[in-house]
Amino acid sequence: MRIHIATDHAGLDFSTQLQEHLRQVGHEVTDHGPVEYDALDDYPAFCIRAAQAVAADQAAGLETLGIVFGGSGNGEQIAANKVQGIRAALVWNLSTAELARQHNDANVISIGARQHSFDEVVSFIDRFIATPFSDEERHERRIAQIADFEQDGSLLPDPRA
Repeated sequence: MRIHIATDHAGLDFSTQLQEHLRQVGHEVTDHGPVEYDALDDYPAFCIRAAQAVAADQAAGLETLGIVFGGSGNGEQIAANKVQGIRAALVWNLSTAELARQHNDANVISIGARQHSFDEVVSFIDRFIATPFSDEERHERRIAQIADFEQDGSLLPDPRA
């Protein structure tokens, strides 16, 4: 599988170690930065580029996922989710990693590097990668509603109206 990865300064050590782990287990890894520590770096461009690469690969029919890191993972998730076709999920345990894939068909995982040990991060990412989408109709329907809104702003009618 092709994995696109990006971070900010807070996740740089994890990113470097994780890339080695992912390559050892057979994944093709593309690093979208940064390449050196800078406490004042700006993560949005790194994370958006990684998300754009995931979206482009998926549009081309390639099996691909993305990983973004930050101190909390929140800003990185928000940045990745600005890319059309991306469903980035903030993950903080094995259950959220699994459910992000099973129920939401998330294609990017976001993790707070300051919140977890490296071993925890690896377990979350390995579970995320290994978990398939459930293909359940209710989840497909919900994902389609999000995609419709993303595409043209359409929503289901408000039942309260």
